Amino acid sequence: MTVPAGKPNKIAIVVHQEHSRPGRVGALLEKRGYELHRLCPNLGCDLPEDMSDYAGVVIFGGPMSANDCGTLNGIKCELDWIPKVVEAGVPYLGLCLGAKLLTRAVGGKVGPHPKGHIEAGYVRVTPTEAGRPWMGTKPLSVYQFHREGMEVPDCCELLAVGDSYPVQGFRYRANAFGFQFHPEVTLEMKQIWTLKAGERLKMPGAQQRGVHLSMHALYDPPVDRWINTFLDRWLATDQRAAEPAAPIVSQPSQTLRAAE
Repeated sequence: MTVPAGKPNKIAIVVHQEHSRPGRVGALLEKRGYELHRLCPNLGCDLPEDMSDYAGVVIFGGPMSANDCGTLNGIKCELDWIPKVVEAGVPYLGLCLGAKLLTRAVGGKVGPHPKGHIEAGYVRVTPTEAGRPWMGTKPLSVYQFHREGMEVPDCCELLAVGDSYPVQGFRYRANAFGFQFHPEVTLEMKQIWTLKAGERLKMPGAQQRGVHLSMHALYDPPVDRWINTFLDRWLATDQRAAEPAAPIVSQPSQTLRAAE
């Protein structure tokens, strides 16, 4: 797929640290002919009010929490901006922190595992019935690096579930998706992340650095095929030609919690 004639050719890439990269997701979008507009609100970048030049928005991960809106102005700006993006009908994709920000923006909750477990390494996730058109029919071993999970409102459609952190993928309205895991992470990024992880890889639920790297060859090819297909379908969810969307109204979260 290439950029459709007459359609926007920019993708807003929102990151949270100076040296953060969009990895494979960015490379696949550029391969399709899209121009990446990198934004980092935590470093003072303004988020665009006019989305007419953008084919989509991808918000990536970071070490901070979606609950840090009281201390980090960048996180507050993103929480205020996400409803505008979704209501405008622009395709939205949140990965890890980006998924948690979407969760909070639509009224869900974000917090740690009740027993302090994290997910760092490869975790098996299973598509729900609703998620099969988006995730395929078989479980997928995906790369994780997080210490908080999500409880999403009933207005969200669960796409994938896991054992320790049940909410692994969800959809809000037609055009907004959130995934707990990291399909963007390349082997080079895994090498860097695990070197910097330090004490985090000693926490309950974390796999050792050797596992992160040695299992890449086994688990990454199916993820590569999945995200390559998913991006085309995601970009096609643009709702700007449809009727104006109703404002986002926060709703109570589902009682789907991490396993204790």
